[in-house]
Amino acid sequence: MAKTSLTYRCLKFLGFNYSEQEYGQVSLWRVVKQFFKNIRLKWLQNKMDWAILEPFAPRKLRPKIMKKMGCHIGKDVFIGDHVRVDYSHADLIFIDDHAHITGGCRLLCHQRNLLRYRKGDDAAKLPYKLGEIHIGKGVMIGMETLIMPGVSIGDGAIIGAYSLVNTDIPAWTIATGRPAKVVKQIPERES
Repeated sequence: MAKTSLTYRCLKFLGFNYSEQEYGQVSLWRVVKQFFKNIRLKWLQNKMDWAILEPFAPRKLRPKIMKKMGCHIGKDVFIGDHVRVDYSHADLIFIDDHAHITGGCRLLCHQRNLLRYRKGDDAAKLPYKLGEIHIGKGVMIGMETLIMPGVSIGDGAIIGAYSLVNTDIPAWTIATGRPAKVVKQIPERES
């Protein structure tokens, strides 16, 4: 492997345990730029929960803030309080019209790639894998749910509170649990 950059070695000295594979050649400019970008994105994310803005927040303010962070948001989307997105990868989040994401949910677009993880390895040095999150039209996501990278939730699906969604959920189903599993098909409307 190539010699690591001075910036990477300084970060290691300061106690940061970044993957050498991904960050070994990082430049000082990239670190500074990311630092200020993260401050801005964190400020935007915190702004989503300002109490004085609460009457306007769920359908007006929070979706607009998430768009400024880079998320792709449809029309009339409800975003509850304390919803957190993976702001470094917000551009990988797609939320379609009339979706309802309740309080405390997390949308995570990156995770450590465990495919080559073996005994004796340092898990903190594993590279990340990224994945888009797609939330379909009219989806309802229960409180405190965690949605993992690479997941698609089909139109009209309902996710129970405190679920861990780590696989795709088909349209017009109800899924719940840790990990979330489909527990019911939503029936057709009778004429």
